[in-house]
Amino acid sequence: VTDGDAKYIEGAKPGMIYNTVTSELYDGKKGIKVIPCYYKKDYPEWSDRGDGPGAPVAVHMPNSPVIATGKREGSKIRLPNGNYLENTASYFVLLESGEAALISMKSTQLKVSRSWNSMMNSIKLKGKNGMFTPAAYSHVYNLSTVQQSNDKGTWFGWNVQKVGPVQDKNLYEAAKQFASSVGNVQVKHGEEAQTSEASHY
Repeated sequence: VTDGDAKYIEGAKPGMIYNTVTSELYDGKKGIKVIPCYYKKDYPEWSDRGDGPGAPVAVHMPNSPVIATGKREGSKIRLPNGNYLENTASYFVLLESGEAALISMKSTQLKVSRSWNSMMNSIKLKGKNGMFTPAAYSHVYNLSTVQQSNDKGTWFGWNVQKVGPVQDKNLYEAAKQFASSVGNVQVKHGEEAQTSEASHY
């Protein structure tokens, strides 16, 4: 958002949502409507900022024995080799336009992720055999941004609100198909950043 910075994005203001693939900017207060299709949790392994490439050294699953070898430092886990792991929640979503995107939440946003997951799991519908929890892609959510702060600084984080059931049949079918196909897709973690970003997978 700082004019003159090498990473400056024309028209970007604090709190906006940026799609790193299409270069589209969205009003953070208004937010973006998404359909969550697939959720994945993993632990990207990073070298310290400035010491390596813009991609993680490796990506570890939650059951990886590597995690137990590290020491917790706040939201990160420091490994014996000097690198650190960052607990990351990834959501493969469809935008209203039908575009596929990836939204990653880490650090302070993990609380938002847990809340969103609880929101999805709390939805109950009545079926032939009684009440059931529908697939995540059955509902639309609005993701906006809110200013947050702690003793280390101020930033913008996600705010998730349920909109309601997916009304468009074609969009529902597209979300269902995306959900079934994305399980085999490897999450590509981009260059480490302080903000959560929406981007294609």
